[in-house]
Amino acid sequence: MQPHDFWQEIHLPSTFERQPTEGHRFFYPAEFEDGRQLRLPIRELADGEHALASLIINQASFAVEDALCASLAEKVRAFAPEVVVGLPTLGLTLASGTARKLGHSRYVPLGTSRKFWYREDLSVPMTSITSPEQVKRLYLDPRMLPLIEDRRVLLVDDVISSGRSIAAALELLASCGIRPVAIGAAMLQTDFWRDKLATISPEWPGRVVGVLRTPRLKRTSAGGWAPLFDLRAF
Repeated sequence: MQPHDFWQEIHLPSTFERQPTEGHRFFYPAEFEDGRQLRLPIRELADGEHALASLIINQASFAVEDALCASLAEKVRAFAPEVVVGLPTLGLTLASGTARKLGHSRYVPLGTSRKFWYREDLSVPMTSITSPEQVKRLYLDPRMLPLIEDRRVLLVDDVISSGRSIAAALELLASCGIRPVAIGAAMLQTDFWRDKLATISPEWPGRVVGVLRTPRLKRTSAGGWAPLFDLRAF
């Protein structure tokens, strides 16, 4: 496959083996709840022995994007969200589509680009696993505050991995007196985020909803990549 071929097509259940004997070679087949599969490229980590499956939603086909948004909307519907708040940058794509699937007329985007009318008290520092050395500030446009006050808020990001971005967003919303009813993502990448969110409040890990779940991968003796958890448990 060429790099631009990933995230373009959803395959029928059991199209790809989830636990090949020699490990996964070039992609990891993540599964929707109904068994449909999406091929995700494997990104080798700096140690050369571990890797992660990658999802970049704004490079996905519209069909894949639509499927991820529709699935997330169904999974969070029980929380009865009244407004969707999206994290920049890639979380905005998912938040917008999910809000549409929920029947909302708009959503509220957070941002990292400071406009001249923004207020510092409506911002917090933020880092992410993809840019750990780059400290940004996460902002809420003060004009959007009335849209989320006293509402049932769903906080959305594209991928939750370390939990740092979500933790920053929770801090920002808490400063406004807002406690989301749930957190949604297209993909939960490993389970490392659980400890980070649990330090904020023990309830948060149980309020996280993901469409896809992917493990940390370890290089096999045959040169492939094997999950570091038992897939039969999911």
